[in-house]
Amino acid sequence: MTIPDLTYIAAPMVKQSDAPFRLLTQRHGVTLAYTQMLDPHKLLGDRDYLEFHQRDLIFGRDACSKMDGQVVVQLCGNDPEIIVQAGKKIQGLCSGIGRPAKLLDLNLGCPQEHARDGHYGGYLLAKKDWPLVQTIVSAMSHLLQPPTSVKLRLCPSSSPRSSTVEFSTLLEQAGASWITLHARHVSARRRRQGAADLDVVRTLKTALRVPVVSNGNVRTWEDVQRNKDETQADGIMVGETLLGNPCIFENVVPDPVRVSLEYLEICKELPDIATHKTIETHVRHFIEFQCSRRPWYNKFRTALSACEGLHDIEHLLRTKVTRWRGKAACKDHDTCIDDLESTTA
Repeated sequence: MTIPDLTYIAAPMVKQSDAPFRLLTQRHGVTLAYTQMLDPHKLLGDRDYLEFHQRDLIFGRDACSKMDGQVVVQLCGNDPEIIVQAGKKIQGLCSGIGRPAKLLDLNLGCPQEHARDGHYGGYLLAKKDWPLVQTIVSAMSHLLQPPTSVKLRLCPSSSPRSSTVEFSTLLEQAGASWITLHARHVSARRRRQGAADLDVVRTLKTALRVPVVSNGNVRTWEDVQRNKDETQADGIMVGETLLGNPCIFENVVPDPVRVSLEYLEICKELPDIATHKTIETHVRHFIEFQCSRRPWYNKFRTALSACEGLHDIEHLLRTKVTRWRGKAACKDHDTCIDDLESTTA
């Protein structure tokens, strides 16, 4: 079993971990990228859902193979048989000489209400569900070809640190190849309830033999370094901050228009993978990250929501946004993305 490079990881994000975005982050320092959490029941019973995510994985695989990028497919659920059946559909996309292997992950951290209602994700962390989760991880690791990892949050108990370490040890014994800990409690109302407790990550790193990845408390490159130093984790996973700055692992804050145009170019190379809404949201995040307090930002959001396709978004960025920022119009794509150094917004 070969463990991928866990140094810098793009987290699974709902409707934001599309292949073009994964490729963008991997161009700029990410060593491993996750898909969004996939529903095994839909992979097995909804043909449109299956084909949409198959396209994402196949096109993403072909693009990433040119740069040795690797992808983790994250699954959720509470039925070992269903999860394994869905995993077999996904692992079938891994064939081909020289293709980067797909890896699998079990989501044990989703705090959203649909996870609570369906009893999966972060709502499988209570001790009464540990035997079920061990069965799922064991089934995935023994019945599926790719290595299986687990991403979890703090276990609910009077002693979250010891419970989380105890549970993670059981997952390691069940066959988990590595453990990612987002050291916050599950909350359907508040996704980030307080700061992540990095001390628990460090305790977990000391207790386990398999690699440990730390997720949480990263807004800047300095935070990445601080997290690594404090936890001694084998890798750092970043989610929301990466949406605004996909170059964070290069210690660069990119020009927001330039990085938006680079993302749009990848979308052109990988057509019909990201939905228009996903593309629009990514571009909004790129601009918002540096320009949310600019007097023209609300005008930008209104104009962006009126765009009907890639061409409209690109035109908006090259003309109005560039003019609002007081910069010369950007006509040539290569000059726009050639230099991704930090600029004033």
